[in-house]
Amino acid sequence: MSQKYDITMKNIFSDMADDIMSYFLGLQYTKIDELNIEFARVERRDSDMIFKCTTDKGNVAVHIEFQSENDKKMPYRMLRYSLEIMEKHNLLPYQVVVYMGNDNLKMANSLSYDFGEQNTLDYRYKIINVGEIKYTDVVETDYYDLYSLLPLMDKNRRKEEGEKYLERCVEAIKDIPLDINKKKDIAFKAEILSGIVFKKEIIEKVFSEVIKMFRIEESETYKMIIEKGEKEKSIKIAKKLLKEGMDIDRIAEITELPKEEIKKLMN
Repeated sequence: MSQKYDITMKNIFSDMADDIMSYFLGLQYTKIDELNIEFARVERRDSDMIFKCTTDKGNVAVHIEFQSENDKKMPYRMLRYSLEIMEKHNLLPYQVVVYMGNDNLKMANSLSYDFGEQNTLDYRYKIINVGEIKYTDVVETDYYDLYSLLPLMDKNRRKEEGEKYLERCVEAIKDIPLDINKKKDIAFKAEILSGIVFKKEIIEKVFSEVIKMFRIEESETYKMIIEKGEKEKSIKIAKKLLKEGMDIDRIAEITELPKEEIKKLMN
């Protein structure tokens, strides 16, 4: 992976470990501990992400590498990493390469040879091609941290729709039912990752709109409008419950309206 995205990947995915384990790997775990391993003897670099996971099948080290470019030597790197993990932590490695490049995936996911019964190797790991993940498959879930990856997903649709696809991704992020700061964080990461597959002028155009929207959501006027709408909704519910004969204390508990205000609705 190019140096430009190396630190970015660590920052992005360190916040979404749970979503990666559950959605990408389908891993059922009960505990995650991050392992800080520097592969000094291998390539003088840090691995992207390694977690010790306690699963129903025992402890494993989940090792995830992120690639924005094809690397024909990837199988050799991954094998060396697996040996380091086993030696240093005495854990079986579950290894995954997450490929997010614009080019077609061309990396192998195995190394093997057979030179007799006692001289064999059959080594494999998983490769996830983000470009093959469908946009709709993710936006129909509550794995909201993965929305940062939406601009890199659904390669065929992305190429067909172009700028409109990126606008669609931004709209999905805007509609996430989370607080404004979390949505801004997800949008910021999506904007950075968009640089892998979209041109700078398109990214700036599309994301400038979402920034404006977030500023509106943060404004006091917007908050007042939302609060007014919520109160009107509560009043409507209170009126309905009064007609059904529910007592005032219970209605106040459900709607969070003052009891005096509910009493006025009785008239």
